[in-house]
Amino acid sequence: MVMATHNFSPSILCIILTTLVSIAGAKVPAIIVFGDSSVDSGNNNFIPTMARANFEPYGRDFPGGRPTGRFCNGRLSSDFTSEAYGLKRTVPAYLDPAYNISDFATGVCFASAGTGYDNSTADVLGVIPLWKEVEYFKEYQQKLAAYLGHRKAENIIRGSLYLVSIGTNDFLENYYTLPDRRSQYSISQYQDYLIGIAEVFLKDLYKLGARKMSFTGISPMGCLPLERVTNMNDPFSCSRSYNDLAVDFNGRLRRLVSKLNKELVGMRIYFANPYDIIWDIVTKPDLYGLEVASSACCGTGLFEMGFLCGQDNPLTCSDANKYVFWDAFHPTERTNQIVSNYFFKHLKNVFH
Repeated sequence: MVMATHNFSPSILCIILTTLVSIAGAKVPAIIVFGDSSVDSGNNNFIPTMARANFEPYGRDFPGGRPTGRFCNGRLSSDFTSEAYGLKRTVPAYLDPAYNISDFATGVCFASAGTGYDNSTADVLGVIPLWKEVEYFKEYQQKLAAYLGHRKAENIIRGSLYLVSIGTNDFLENYYTLPDRRSQYSISQYQDYLIGIAEVFLKDLYKLGARKMSFTGISPMGCLPLERVTNMNDPFSCSRSYNDLAVDFNGRLRRLVSKLNKELVGMRIYFANPYDIIWDIVTKPDLYGLEVASSACCGTGLFEMGFLCGQDNPLTCSDANKYVFWDAFHPTERTNQIVSNYFFKHLKNVFH
């Protein structure tokens, strides 16, 4: 028997090996993202809202140095997670016409900055409510099936890792800022109300085929620069009451995740609690190669975000990699990378 031999050029071999490494690294076929500004990669650019970040200096450290609508100087944690799985370095926004279903087949973002579990939170800034993100996901599934065929599309839907990051706006933008929900619910009752919405949302994703999920809690929101500067009890210190609320709410989310992992056959939800890692970064930034945690890079670093964080502000820092926060509400790319790396160590063990 004569065996065929193949003389591959070094460049062809390089391409083959790169492809094999990429396939080996991609333990999931796609990253599918739901949530708020912590993971919105630009959907708000295409809806009529003030909650946008499609202008400089946002995106100045993003590949190509361009603002994309991410509330950051660069990439988000969801982008780093996608890259860690051997997929694309960035997860495209579903509403961005620059992308199509071939781009979305390996990752797609439905998140909207300013949204929350509560529909009334999305109403504050006229952004995409959570139920609408789910409707976009249904639309995406139809497009994916038309593009790849039903069987391949179903394999992607079931094999994908779903990233969910949402909740802070319900408290800081809605409950503690506007009177309606406070007149209807105590803070404990409001948390129960949000947990009820979260449960319906997670069950809806399960019915639509989701089986692997990283479900993110909320960070020590009392340490955001904006909350520090408005902390009248102890100016410029973290708000203890907001941090205690975050711990309480995360406990309720954890119990929900435990309940659903038992109830939903074949579903695996990993509860990604960001509180401890972000608290560690904020209180000991030097351990992570960071220098400034109490104020942000943009402007004075105390209250600017969105349109207040404009390119003409002369106070914006020159090196965002020294800062925990990019604007008064959102972390820098460096912080996003640290947090993503922290959770990826757990995710690769859970979803292997």
